[in-house]
Amino acid sequence: MATKVKSQQNAEIIADKNSLKIPNHVGIIMDGNGRWAQARGKVRSFGHKAGSDNVDRIVTYAFDEVGVKTLTLYAFSAENWARPQEEVDELMRLLEVYFKKFIKKVISNDVRLFVMGDLSKLSDKLQKIIIDGMEITKNNLSHTLNIAINYGGRQEIVYAVNKLINEGKEITVDSISSALYTAPFGEPDLIIRTGGELRLSNFMLYQGAYSELYFTPVLWPDFDEKEFDNAVIEFSARNRRYGKI
Repeated sequence: MATKVKSQQNAEIIADKNSLKIPNHVGIIMDGNGRWAQARGKVRSFGHKAGSDNVDRIVTYAFDEVGVKTLTLYAFSAENWARPQEEVDELMRLLEVYFKKFIKKVISNDVRLFVMGDLSKLSDKLQKIIIDGMEITKNNLSHTLNIAINYGGRQEIVYAVNKLINEGKEITVDSISSALYTAPFGEPDLIIRTGGELRLSNFMLYQGAYSELYFTPVLWPDFDEKEFDNAVIEFSARNRRYGKI
C-alpha cells in the first residue's frame, strides 16, 4: 500500500513540472542486464537485448514527458572488451540494430545523435552507421542523445590533454572541459546508476565532479518510467552548492 501511495504521489509531482528542478543533462550507467537474465535462467545476451529495448522507452520518456535536454548513456566501456568474445559480439550486434532503428526515429523527432569514445576499435560497418547517424542529425536541436561506446573517463581526460598539447593551448580546468567529448552539451546535472553498485566505473569522471549521484538496486531492464521519476524527484530535492555555503 505504501509503495502504491508513493508512486501516485510521484506521478502527481512529475505531472506538475513547474514544481521540480528538471536536470538538463542526465547520465545513466545502465548496469544489471546480465544479472537480470541469469535470475531468469537465461544467457546474458538475453538481458542485453532486454536492456537495449529499455533504452528506447527511457529516452522517449525522459525527452518527451520529463523535459530532459541531454541524455548520456554508458553503453560499452573501454574495459568491456575483456568480457567473453561471444558476449562482446552480441553487444556489437545490438548496437548496430539499435542505431539503425534509432536514426529513423530521431530524424522526425529533432533529436541529435552523438557518440563519444574511441570508435577506432569498432567494426567498419558500425563506425559508418554511427558517423552517418551523427551527420544526419547534427542540426537537430531539441534534444541530444549521447551514447558512450568504447569509452572511459580516464582515457577521455588523456585524450583532451593531448588534444590541447597538439593545438599548443594552455592546460587549465576550463581548457580541458572545452576539449572533452561532452563540450558541446555540458556536464551532467544528474548521474544515475542502476543495478545496485555504488561506483562510477570510469564514467564521466571529470564532468561529474559536481553531478548529483543517484544509485538504485533496480536492474536496467526493470528501470521504468516510475524509477526515472524517483531519480528526478530526488535530484529536485537536493541543494546544489558547488562547494559554496
